[in-house]
Amino acid sequence: MADYSNQTATPAGARPFIVPELCNVAAISLLVLFGELLVLVLLFAGGEISWVRLALMSLFVQWVALTSAGLLCATRRWLSQLGLATGALAAFALVIIVTLSVGIASTWLLTGAASAASIDWQTMAGQLVIAGIITALTLRYFYVQQQLRAQEQSELESRIQALQSRIRPHFLFNSMNIIASLIATDPDTAESVVEDLSELFRASLNDAGNQVPLADELDLCERYVRIEALRLGDRLKLDWQVDSPASSVKIPLLTLQPLLENAIYHGIQPLPEGGTIRIRLWFDEERVNVEIDNPVPPETSRSQSQGNQMALNNIRSRLNVLYGPRAELTTAQSEGRYITTLSYPIGQVGELE
Repeated sequence: MADYSNQTATPAGARPFIVPELCNVAAISLLVLFGELLVLVLLFAGGEISWVRLALMSLFVQWVALTSAGLLCATRRWLSQLGLATGALAAFALVIIVTLSVGIASTWLLTGAASAASIDWQTMAGQLVIAGIITALTLRYFYVQQQLRAQEQSELESRIQALQSRIRPHFLFNSMNIIASLIATDPDTAESVVEDLSELFRASLNDAGNQVPLADELDLCERYVRIEALRLGDRLKLDWQVDSPASSVKIPLLTLQPLLENAIYHGIQPLPEGGTIRIRLWFDEERVNVEIDNPVPPETSRSQSQGNQMALNNIRSRLNVLYGPRAELTTAQSEGRYITTLSYPIGQVGELE
């Protein structure tokens, strides 16, 4: 997954040239694999087919691929400061220079003569043409991938902002009514509700995708529950089974609170007798695991079901951008309970696959 943390400012109005992260195990494995596929294509395209030729071609291609990847990684910060066209041209030139250098060095090693006369310049030209075509196609691929990623990120951030800035009007009105009714009889509780409500609004206006300590997100959930408990009374029961998170454990802001809000809105509110929401949070093999389950009313309206899925899809999209396939958000219904399960890795945010 590409790491964009090393990007620096580019001139105003210029699109930066983003060099993909090539210095990790996954990227190097792909480079070696595609390099060998190229060797096989070239081997069977013409000339003698032998193990010696296969070994020499593999050595040449792998040296070019791995050396180019290493240099692109080393110059990544510098290339990101250039504009799109200049950065792409510089990366292209770098790969061509590496190909030429490796070609000359390999010829001198094989012939034992370090002179220009020992170089087959026609063969060298063919190598440079092949390297140029592959490099151009690769750069084009990464450019298109970059544009698609930027478009997806922009669209997703808009959806996240819409989700985070949306507090259901009925919740706001109910909270204000609670405050108004408590001012005369219980001003301390009314003040507490105002503080809890202000924290919820502050979180909803925060930047999309902002990472916060898991303990802060849990505190936000508790503030939300305190307000809803004043409205629902004994109908709302919660069973917290939460392991204490370390301060280094992060979570995208407003991930758990909307899940808890859905459990109350779709599971408790429609039931005259109310019910119990169970919240479990535990850590297992460098992963955070959360399970929230609530009762399912006998008849759930279609609009409520759609609203629940809308929130889940927004959260699932946020997790996919931040963690890729390493994060999971699943739902299931069993024995009259609706179970939402969330799992994501600890401390592995900011890399896009």
